Amino acid sequence: MTLKIGGPFVAALAALAALAGCKLASTEMAQPELGLRSKSVIELDGYRFRDLDGDGKLTPYEDWRLKPEARTRDLVSRMTLAEKVGTLMHSTLPGGLLGRADGYDLEALAPLVREKHVTSFITRLTLPPAELALQNNAVQEMAEDTRLGIPLTISSDPRNHFQYVLGAGESSNGVTQWPELLGFAALRDPALVRRFGDIARKEYRAVGIHMALSPQLDLLTEPRWPRGTGTFGSDPALTSELGKAYVAGLQGGEQGIARDGVMTVVKHWVGYGAQPNGFDGHNYYGRFAETGDHLDLHIQAFRGALEAKPAGVMPAYPILLGTRIDGKPLEQVGPGFSKQLLQNLLRGREGFGGIILSDWAITRDCPAACRNPTAATPQQPQDIATSWGVENLSVAERYVKGLEAGLDQFGGTDDVEPLLDAVNKGEVSEERIDQSVARILLSKFELGLFENPYVDPSKARDTVGTAEDKALAERTQREAQVLLQNRGSLLPVASGKKVWLFGMDPKAAEAAGLTVVDDPADADFAIIRTDAPSELLHPNHFFGSRQKEGRLDFHKGDPAFDALEKASASVPTVLAIFMDRPAILTNVQHSASVILVNYGASDAAVLDVILGKAKAKGRLPSELPRSMEAVEAQDPAVPDDSRDPLYARGAGL
Repeated sequence: MTLKIGGPFVAALAALAALAGCKLASTEMAQPELGLRSKSVIELDGYRFRDLDGDGKLTPYEDWRLKPEARTRDLVSRMTLAEKVGTLMHSTLPGGLLGRADGYDLEALAPLVREKHVTSFITRLTLPPAELALQNNAVQEMAEDTRLGIPLTISSDPRNHFQYVLGAGESSNGVTQWPELLGFAALRDPALVRRFGDIARKEYRAVGIHMALSPQLDLLTEPRWPRGTGTFGSDPALTSELGKAYVAGLQGGEQGIARDGVMTVVKHWVGYGAQPNGFDGHNYYGRFAETGDHLDLHIQAFRGALEAKPAGVMPAYPILLGTRIDGKPLEQVGPGFSKQLLQNLLRGREGFGGIILSDWAITRDCPAACRNPTAATPQQPQDIATSWGVENLSVAERYVKGLEAGLDQFGGTDDVEPLLDAVNKGEVSEERIDQSVARILLSKFELGLFENPYVDPSKARDTVGTAEDKALAERTQREAQVLLQNRGSLLPVASGKKVWLFGMDPKAAEAAGLTVVDDPADADFAIIRTDAPSELLHPNHFFGSRQKEGRLDFHKGDPAFDALEKASASVPTVLAIFMDRPAILTNVQHSASVILVNYGASDAAVLDVILGKAKAKGRLPSELPRSMEAVEAQDPAVPDDSRDPLYARGAGL
């Protein structure tokens, strides 16, 4: 239905716009494409608008000619308290385990959108582009049919790389596949990072994703930490430079979000990489980091990204030990509850004005199955909680403390009642809620979601993973590898040779022109493909069972070590290692003729470097320690400080 209005209403609207400090646009302003499923269109002065509140009148927040700030103020003034509180939740689009399924559960989603008024969700679907676009359109249609028609912001963990950990990083399906961020750090090329961001931005928006919960700007200072692959390495200056390029690429420029941009949420503020023993802050046993006197190093890593005005910042999980700010010791709570880290440091000293979105589950209770799960009662998704340092507070008190610290939105929850109750009791003011609601809504206006939150599935099919973009991503997989050793000039190996394989698909080797044999004695050379060594130290914890922990050195009995010993006794051998953590190569370098490091590469990409069809151009983005004794003696907060490393940061032939 189309509604036509004019006369006195136009004059009233102009007056309202002037009061808001925003003039109506000139008649030359281009009509945006409108996306409608259930609401009507209003026509005014030759323009068309979505009647999102269904009142038959052009409400200021519906008027795309006004500035986003004015539209935001108007919309906030029209919202109920329940709608505002729902806006402060960032939940998971339901379906399957933690949202991992073949499609969204719309029946489960309905009460979150219609009754709890949640308008921000993470997606964990990894469907082909056209199918994902259809799924995201379906949830936007549900949002359009609400009282005010506020569109959903759909976020995602990184999905253009190789490593997948449920709840921390997605795997790709149809999108371009690039090395982990460590691979970009190995190449030290800001222009390439920005180009990656441009491509990822196009792919995200084509399928209806508006927010990237990335980049990860933590410093890789503790080599045992399992999340190092998502960082730009151990150098604060390089991380700052590449972080700025990443934000500019995803958001569409260096001055904030472009209309066709993707909001970036840089993380994790701050000191997350300094975790003793490498134990991760998702887990109760990893709830502390030891930044000590070195917090400034970790802050420096964020500076470049903050200059590019990211839409959001996500605080870290762990409590920072031994750290002072402005001469005062830090309150021993997670950063999401720390006024010193968020208000005083991030907003005050660093001047950040965007959304502060908590990491997931910081308001939830940590039961026994969270603190100390057993084989009989392992930690399940419902037991995940990260309320470190505030375990003794109620859920409502955690909400209040988080807002007082500077949070705008709470990740991984749609538990609105405790916060509603706290506002009604006067424990937090509605004015404070309004500040955060405005920040969250502003980004929706800036991205044009109030005009059209829908995407074209056929366009998504044609836009995502184009041949040109895939070619650049695959070239980057090859060039980001690091050649550490080439004894006897084994590389490049001539095509047509006989090869014995471990950890590599024989079909890939055959496609590359090699003949695969079953016995190393019959081969011309061997390839051992493996990850860095690790142990499963906490199998009963949800994330502990999925993350790499423990030792970094190869031992007899490790399948890859034994395969290397077997092969190298007969033929020259290539050790191709996915350096998901900085491995100790001391007791394998004598057996391997070639040591070739990658940070996310297909078998074909590794083979192309081995066969000389591509050149490894990377250099190590962090040092490789010489021994576990040196690892255990280093400071988890200080970059590249192990005694006498086997390979220094920057090494590479």
